[in-house]
Amino acid sequence: MKQISTSENKDTLKSSWHGSLDLKFACRDGGSQVIKSQGKAPLKVQRPFYPEGREVCHSVILHTGGGVVGGDRLSLNFHLQPNTHALITSAAAGKVYRSNGLEARQTVEMRVEAGACLEWLPQENIIFNDANYRQDLRVELATDATWMGWEITRLGRTARGEQFLQGNWRSHTEIWRQGDPLWIDRQWLPGGENIINSPHDLAGYPVIASFAFVGKAVSKDLIEKARNCWQAGEYQGESGVTTLLEGMLCRYRGYSTLEARNWFIRVWELLRLAYLGKNICIPRVWQI
Repeated sequence: MKQISTSENKDTLKSSWHGSLDLKFACRDGGSQVIKSQGKAPLKVQRPFYPEGREVCHSVILHTGGGVVGGDRLSLNFHLQPNTHALITSAAAGKVYRSNGLEARQTVEMRVEAGACLEWLPQENIIFNDANYRQDLRVELATDATWMGWEITRLGRTARGEQFLQGNWRSHTEIWRQGDPLWIDRQWLPGGENIINSPHDLAGYPVIASFAFVGKAVSKDLIEKARNCWQAGEYQGESGVTTLLEGMLCRYRGYSTLEARNWFIRVWELLRLAYLGKNICIPRVWQI
């Protein structure tokens, strides 16, 4: 990775983004509403919309800078008050550019109170070769609250023949309920040919993805249905489905972010019907 001088570091820090977004949802007038919205560039949220009716608030996050560079610090905070339901996604795929020698970092804090449900379904991230990026996500779940979310990552701009030969990608996820950990997941992939080709890492695949549902026990029947969704799709990558302490986890490794999302959507449909009694509603910003 390129080394830069101390003076260059200082100049880069001055020009980097230190953005934030703070959203709070409450149950008002029979529906879920945003009662607090504070953003600092480059992060902003579009006006909430309700394609499913007032009960579920859809919110779309926009990064106005177009991508993340070394030295950027992005902080997102979401708070769902009791009995609210929010679906949060992003307006477009995220881009993490080649590092200037500094780490870029995104931190997401979520608090989901009793009876509330948060669906965190951002679009994929594209990690450029020689990027240095870390993302941390922590969820605090109250009793009878549920959370589901996914993370889809492409390592290298493979459409241009680029591989992730240098750099660092880290992803730390923690979900807690009243001081007890429900799911802790820490991933680290340093760029390099060994990582790209190792069967224990990428195995030649540029796309990795995870989709988790946390908050309620999942039956063996539902696990089997999620596996059947993969088999029925005749997808080209590799997958795995397993139970969590109170939930379910799906993993994907393959060539296509679209393939990963298509499978996740089928699993999302199963979970929504089983635990929320609702059909899925595809956000209007997605290209399916």
